[in-house]
Amino acid sequence: MKGNKPKLKAVLFDLDGTFADTARDLAEALNFVLAKNARSTLPFETIRPVVSNGGIALIKLGFQIEPQHPSFEGYRQQLLEYYKQNIARFTRPFAGIENVLSYLKENNISWGIVTNKPSWLTDPLMAALNLPSQPHCIVSGDTLETRKPHPATLLHACELINCTPADTIYIGDAKRDIEAGQNANMQTLVALFGYIGEDDHPHTWGATDLVKQPHDIIDWIKQYRTI
Repeated sequence: MKGNKPKLKAVLFDLDGTFADTARDLAEALNFVLAKNARSTLPFETIRPVVSNGGIALIKLGFQIEPQHPSFEGYRQQLLEYYKQNIARFTRPFAGIENVLSYLKENNISWGIVTNKPSWLTDPLMAALNLPSQPHCIVSGDTLETRKPHPATLLHACELINCTPADTIYIGDAKRDIEAGQNANMQTLVALFGYIGEDDHPHTWGATDLVKQPHDIIDWIKQYRTI
């Protein structure tokens, strides 16, 4: 089995809720918009599970309205503008992620980010994190015409890194992440430490495996390389 298995060459991460803990800054942005519009703010614990679903989901949660509402887009733009100006007040890589990056570097495994977040938010956020090693690729939600769960962004990341889906794993905290990885014929890991809500059932998503904390990624790779 070991001889037939492709060598792992790349690890791709979702950004929000997998690579970086962005929830506090996004919660601050939503509560700023709620307060600005004379609405009650929400507890962080209520907002956190929704963060991976982006600005539309946050406005729906906070204002209990749908995108067709005439005020919806205005609220969303207020949220995005505040977030852009305060993009990394609290955001840091999840504890243990930098150790994962060190392990990948020591073992000549490339890594990258594939996110649905637009590049005008992704790029300044990644720059603000002051990482010990830089990604070999960053593919944002507006890099191509399609976004996850469509596999195109993951396949584009493989082209940029010069690897194949067979020797790449994708790690995410949302069902669409796992679906995108499966659609790209990659192995997938669910980041259980991410923004998973009570109504999510990650054990039913069909991922290759699930990891409870970032260090488990290292353990998984070590096991994969020795099977």
